[in-house]
Amino acid sequence: MVTKRTWSGKVFDIFNTLFMLFMIVITLYPFYYVITCSISDSNMIIGDKGLMLLPKGFSMGAYQMVMRNPNILSSYRVTLILVVVGTLVNVLMTSIGAFVLSRKRFAIKKTLTILIIFTMYFSGGMIPGYLLTYKVLHLGNTLWALILPGAISTYNLIIMRTNFIAIPDSLEESAKIDGANEIVILFKIILPLSLPILAVMTLFYGVGHWNSWFNAMLFIRDRAKYPLQLILREILLLNSTDAMTGDASSVDKYNIGESIKYATIIVATLPILVVYPFIQKYFVKGMLIGAVKG
Repeated sequence: MVTKRTWSGKVFDIFNTLFMLFMIVITLYPFYYVITCSISDSNMIIGDKGLMLLPKGFSMGAYQMVMRNPNILSSYRVTLILVVVGTLVNVLMTSIGAFVLSRKRFAIKKTLTILIIFTMYFSGGMIPGYLLTYKVLHLGNTLWALILPGAISTYNLIIMRTNFIAIPDSLEESAKIDGANEIVILFKIILPLSLPILAVMTLFYGVGHWNSWFNAMLFIRDRAKYPLQLILREILLLNSTDAMTGDASSVDKYNIGESIKYATIIVATLPILVVYPFIQKYFVKGMLIGAVKG
């Protein structure tokens, strides 16, 4: 049955559409502004304080200087290692933990779940965590210090556990009749049926590793092991662009340094923006699967 829209409904649709378009503009404009400034002439954008609708001049010099910076290239390599290795460790450990907590016949399941949830609200703090990483685990100044202490997120663990509980028990029972053990059930039945939630976990952990800088500031001393976001922080907050501006005068260094900041933001953000659309379709589905049962 087709219902005829009233005039008030049409007015609402118009205002709703205009409001959503306005929200899209104010959300996307900061990205557009950074891109525009990064390809503009550095001497022309310094005195400009208004809206940047079109590039002022055109120059790729900032990107060339960024890519010539050895710190950027080495930090890119470190970040890619952290994202790939760290995400694999995170997803594997979270899957195993969620599988254990989803077993109905596991004797201490409730007690263990309470203890794990307790860590969401209370932690030892930064200093005990620092001492644990350096003095007990001896992971100081290694990339493992950025991966192993946070191998499992409690929030992600609970989401994946809820997803595993929603899988019918009949599938596992039939597998056990055929002689499958718990490891085979996890990797041959549970995980293949949980691709949407695995995609969500990969997105959560991958973006977390890509954006992380605080732990690296605490635990990494060797500059060659700095991740990309820590280098980006130095460039944006500490204004450390002298290594990329060469022998330019102080005024030119300041002007070029501003363009380098914008270019570095684009270089550090672009990979996530490119990858996200390919797994975004799994995001909502995976989150809803984890929200059906509690």
